[in-house]
Amino acid sequence: MKKFMFVNRKAPYGTIYALESLEVVLIAATFDQDVSLVFLDDGVYELVKGQQTKGIGLKNFSPSYRALDGYDVEKLYVERESMQARGLTEADLIVPVEVLSSAEMGALMAEQDVVLSF
Repeated sequence: MKKFMFVNRKAPYGTIYALESLEVVLIAATFDQDVSLVFLDDGVYELVKGQQTKGIGLKNFSPSYRALDGYDVEKLYVERESMQARGLTEADLIVPVEVLSSAEMGALMAEQDVVLSF
């Protein structure tokens, strides 16, 4: 079994990166891989509670992150510095995460077999 880490760096709407990342994570998980999902930079916005997307004509896919546990995707990480820079706390997020410093995140990335950035 390989360790796959998916790194989300983009805001959830305006590009396809966030939604595509979620789909790839689910595919990897169905093949029984060790999957980690990381949120850095504007990617932390993907997990913010209460997103309202009607005004931009897109479906809010953030509740899909709650389904990850059913696919055995339980390793969700958020970079502390990214949250702080955007004025967010763990209480603002839709799912439980492990908050890591930038240095801790780097060490975790070094342990992975595959790192894909979106």
